[in-house]
Amino acid sequence: MEVVPTEPEVKTDQGASGGGASGGIEHFDIVVVGGGPGGYATALYGAAAGLAVALVELDKVGGTCLHRGCVPAKAFLETAAVFRTVGSAGDFGIGTGADKLVPTVDFAVSQARKQQVVDQLFSGLSGLLKGRAVTVFNGSGTLLAGHRVRIDGTDGSITEVTGTDIVLAPGSVPRTIPGFDIDGTVVMTSDEVLALEHLPASVAVIGGGAIGCEFATMFADLGTKVTIFEALPSILNGCDDDVVRTIARSFKKRKIDVKAGAVLHGHAPAAKGGTVVSFGDDEQLAVDAVVVSVGRRPRTEGLVSEDAGVVIDERGFVVADGLMRTSAAGVWAVGDVVAASPQLAHVAFAEAIVVIKSILGEPVLPVDYSRVPWAIYCHPEVAFAGMTEAAATAAGLDIVVQKDPFGGNSRARIIGDTEGMVKVIAEQRSDGSTGRILGVHMVGPWVTEQLGAGYLAVNWEATAAEVAQFVQPHPSLSETFGETVLALTGRGLHVG
Repeated sequence: MEVVPTEPEVKTDQGASGGGASGGIEHFDIVVVGGGPGGYATALYGAAAGLAVALVELDKVGGTCLHRGCVPAKAFLETAAVFRTVGSAGDFGIGTGADKLVPTVDFAVSQARKQQVVDQLFSGLSGLLKGRAVTVFNGSGTLLAGHRVRIDGTDGSITEVTGTDIVLAPGSVPRTIPGFDIDGTVVMTSDEVLALEHLPASVAVIGGGAIGCEFATMFADLGTKVTIFEALPSILNGCDDDVVRTIARSFKKRKIDVKAGAVLHGHAPAAKGGTVVSFGDDEQLAVDAVVVSVGRRPRTEGLVSEDAGVVIDERGFVVADGLMRTSAAGVWAVGDVVAASPQLAHVAFAEAIVVIKSILGEPVLPVDYSRVPWAIYCHPEVAFAGMTEAAATAAGLDIVVQKDPFGGNSRARIIGDTEGMVKVIAEQRSDGSTGRILGVHMVGPWVTEQLGAGYLAVNWEATAAEVAQFVQPHPSLSETFGETVLALTGRGLHVG
């Protein structure tokens, strides 16, 4: 849908830009509604440019990502990684006397450590906002006509502020599905999972996307029996097929049961606790808990008034163009609330920068969602940027593909984690030579920390010959990417 901004009705009695007040209404250069990654990034980047910024947040700054999403989830995944490492310590000759180390899990301690990490980051973020003189309002914000924002404070107060520009960044909440009402104990979303004090013995994860696979990894590695139910033909929809096959093999080896193409009918509480999930042709599965992980929906209830001029589509998303402009002039939107946005915190950061640069009149390019970096922290990890092989073929492009397994990487052998590969898709020129790198896909050890060079190559439209000149340290996991690209030039070292 094309977005055509209209001029807002702005009251003439607003205070001067920079935090003045007139008629009891405080005015700011920018009022940001929502304090998650998109919102606080907008506030920090705008304040760094000298703008007077107000930030409205109902809960705590940092939003879902910091308090109930990215950060706590990865903290628990790190707990699982430590558990795996200790469990294999005997392979490195480490144990207690003649015995191997036998790990145990005290998940209450893991929960406390996770909360400590979150609290420290929250404190740091709060300090940053204060240090840049961002005015934080605790409450729920609603955009009214004339660039007015009504704030229903958590203390019961009602405040109105105005902004020369308004940025909508309310974030999202977990989606639910019929037949699986959330009770927070047996049937949970990510919010409740990340507050657990004890691990269930068995769990059904509904949804085989990035978040579902991360939860499946965490539970399985810590000793919980896991079954994934995915409605689509395979897990990790949108990932390259070779990556999906690698993850599927790994999950099977670790006894994570994946039921793809599953049709769920609901569940019924079991007599001795837990519940029984009904699926397929009269099939049932008894589990201690169910985790519903089927994506997130935008939090737009009460976000804008009817006369604010902002268009909300039929799915509840704010309609915005490539520069994050909504249909109302001077009103912008970033993060999960934008339909085209892939609901990634780092993308929200990038969108926030686009907004502030646009407000300042600086040169800016839209975020290219087709080339953003993706990171999935299941085990093995997944990271990618750009086109999959299937997408490039469907687009009618002539391509050449090169794959290199981590099994031949010396650092992977040293750390004892060789599962996975690097796959690079590149353009094939009419003369048979290799042109632009179109996509980089990684699955394996620490690949979420290795994608930088691949992301750079895809977004700068670099050729294989250009990227092959990057010198990789030895021994390092990143050598696998370097070797894969070098092989695309026609002469590789360790890769044929």
